Amino acid sequence: MKLKIFIPRDAGAIAVGADEVALELELCARKRGVSLEVVRTGSRGLYWLEPMLEVSTGAGRIAFGPLTPGDVGSVLDAIAADGPHPLRLGLTEQIPWLKRQTRLTFARCGVIDPRSVEDYRVHGGYEGLERALALTSEAIIDDVIKSGLRGRGGAGFPTGIKWRTVAQANAVQKYICCNADEGDSGTFADRMVMEGDPYMVIEGMTIAGIAVGATRGYIYIRSEYPHAVEAINAAIAGARRAGYLGPGIGRSRHDFDIEVRVGAGAYICGEETAMLESIEGKRGVVRAKPPLPAHKGLFGQPTVINNVLSFAAIPFILAGGAQAYADCGMGRSRGTKPIQLGGNIKHGGLFEVAFGITLGELVDDIGGGTASGRPVRAVQVGGPLGAYFPRELFDTPFDYEAFAARSGLVGHGGVVVFDDTVDMAKQARFAMQFCAIESCGKCTPCRIGSQRGVETIDKIINGDRASQNIALLEDLCQTMKLGSLCALGGFVPYPVLSALKHFPEDFGLAPPRLQAAE
Repeated sequence: MKLKIFIPRDAGAIAVGADEVALELELCARKRGVSLEVVRTGSRGLYWLEPMLEVSTGAGRIAFGPLTPGDVGSVLDAIAADGPHPLRLGLTEQIPWLKRQTRLTFARCGVIDPRSVEDYRVHGGYEGLERALALTSEAIIDDVIKSGLRGRGGAGFPTGIKWRTVAQANAVQKYICCNADEGDSGTFADRMVMEGDPYMVIEGMTIAGIAVGATRGYIYIRSEYPHAVEAINAAIAGARRAGYLGPGIGRSRHDFDIEVRVGAGAYICGEETAMLESIEGKRGVVRAKPPLPAHKGLFGQPTVINNVLSFAAIPFILAGGAQAYADCGMGRSRGTKPIQLGGNIKHGGLFEVAFGITLGELVDDIGGGTASGRPVRAVQVGGPLGAYFPRELFDTPFDYEAFAARSGLVGHGGVVVFDDTVDMAKQARFAMQFCAIESCGKCTPCRIGSQRGVETIDKIINGDRASQNIALLEDLCQTMKLGSLCALGGFVPYPVLSALKHFPEDFGLAPPRLQAAE
């Protein structure tokens, strides 16, 4: 009997030894005379259990993890005997952390071979595209609007409205751009889907092309993601061979093709207009808006720009799931949100769930608290420019408007946890320093304000006229928020002011004094 084993080829799993486990598995199988088929999948997102091995059985896949090469022999023996093992996790789908999720976007991650278009189709892939080919442009866009999908890159703009704007623009050439420059701290959902289910992103972009009349697409991936670049390029080649990219996609009258562009590591190129400049071969500098990219984007033509998770949601929606998608969530935040749990947390990984789960549930219940075992002091949501929330705000539901009401950002869904050893004044300084390093330099509030911000926080930390310099810092933050050309400078006030508001003692202030100032 041939054993079918699944081991991730995801960068996160490789970083903790997945390749070594796969190699040892082949060696141990040969020594035991065991016939073996090894499928390298993406990760399921349970990173504290990686490398996680799964074996196909009549009852479903059985998981073991986290493995080291030294565990492989005993695991193989346990599989052969259908016996117990200390690393046996049971049926993969029944693992509580995985079972509690609502996996719409990540349904195939860790399940399929990401290099196989056939495997993708067997698991429901390209059903959305096939339906889209039978619909009008307006009907496709209506489905996207009906789903309530908002941009998953952070801004939360309604995806269907953006598409309709480009569809209505008059132009000989239009473009679809996928922003895969995932640079926020504690975020890895884009990388995980590109490495684990790349055809889904390609299918979503292709559907967008049909909807708006675009024939060309670009995926802009950061250079720090070599495994994602390889996976996407392999999937593009596979889609072309299968007739899903190129002229006459799916034997239709529509043409659409995709090219990968690799960035050089500039955080600012995650901003959509700086990304366009980079794709065009220019220095990544933010453009003034208007005109919006939907009217004048890549090479001056109407352009749809969405991030990886936005495009990845499209195949499910177009396969007939628009209402099912809309039925998830709360308020104006519909569908699911892949939330990335990182930092000082016991169970770090990706958790996809409908909007509405509270921050406290995510950190304490799902994440299991801190890895250090010390109390949680602060959580930063939305990347390095997201606000710091104290435990008093852990009742905040994961929802665009709920976070905005408490001066926070959902952003790309990164949740970074800090225990009670963190120095929040230093974290505020880091935000200003980060902005100073990553600024494109085009606008004065960002370029100069971030430098002055670092200097002012240093004075506060050193006790140099703390009260006056705190007032100056608050004024500087308002200037950056209102005067910066893009969100890099405009969002720096979120981490700085939230640290100052919720953790004033780290700035040499007593809480009552801060409350009096409010």
